[in-house]
Amino acid sequence: DCAETADGFDAWRPLVRERGDALTIVTSSGSLPKVVAAAEQLNRSGIRPELIDLRCLRPLVLKPVLASVQRTGRLLVVDEGWRTCGLAAEVAASVTEQAFAALAKPVARVCTAEVPIPYAAHLEQAALPSVERIVTAARELVA
Repeated sequence: DCAETADGFDAWRPLVRERGDALTIVTSSGSLPKVVAAAEQLNRSGIRPELIDLRCLRPLVLKPVLASVQRTGRLLVVDEGWRTCGLAAEVAASVTEQAFAALAKPVARVCTAEVPIPYAAHLEQAALPSVERIVTAARELVA
């Protein structure tokens, strides 16, 4: 999905894929389809998340994320990497440093379990972020 902007396609900038006001959900790459599916469930229950696809991780452009957090007051970062020393940790730390006063609750993260990624498909799926874990984390943030 290559969205066009008024200036043309720009893979270096994050893309706001869905506007919402309940919380900000930030993700990239392989986690995006699960976040979109989770957002559909949340929308059906009256929770309108704003979805931001980072698209490019270096340079890490957080301006749209910070603007969104200023509006929603809540941030959930979903990443297929580990919580420790990963993208989710960097986004959480940066937003906390730059927009702490805007946060109504601490930043939440849904990441891969802190284990080596298993070879068996059923174990791999258990270790990776799931739609259910994303929905649960989002509901806890807005509660």
